[in-house]
Amino acid sequence: MTAFDPRQEALLRLLGENDSGVLVTLKKDGRPQLSNVNHFYYPDERVVRVSVTEDRAKTRNLRRDPRASYHVTTEDRWAWTVAEGTAELSATAADPGDATVEELIRLYRDVQGEHPDWDDYRAAMVRDRRVVLRLHVEHVYGQRRG
Repeated sequence: MTAFDPRQEALLRLLGENDSGVLVTLKKDGRPQLSNVNHFYYPDERVVRVSVTEDRAKTRNLRRDPRASYHVTTEDRWAWTVAEGTAELSATAADPGDATVEELIRLYRDVQGEHPDWDDYRAAMVRDRRVVLRLHVEHVYGQRRG
């Protein structure tokens, strides 16, 4: 894992203070494609996880080119962080008990807490063809408060 200096670590903390941001992937022609998404940041792994669907542009873009950026900001928009890295995509959820669905459950709990009907949630993850995006943070920049 790349070592970050104290300023960069402060920027990384913003990823854990917010659960939404803008994911930037690259289209075939090289232009950025932006998506508003919810996330959870795992500082021990230095990974941002996002639930996406197999048939979306962002997923197709990342399967072709795994480079991505993720932008988060404070509510007042004064402080912000951009995390850049290489995306890794899980297998598509294919069975309510598979490893992808289990990881999606962990992600849901970390972002939202408990679901009222886990059986329904598991079925929905398979029906929606959900995938876990893991953005391995390699570089960070932004603006801290103060």
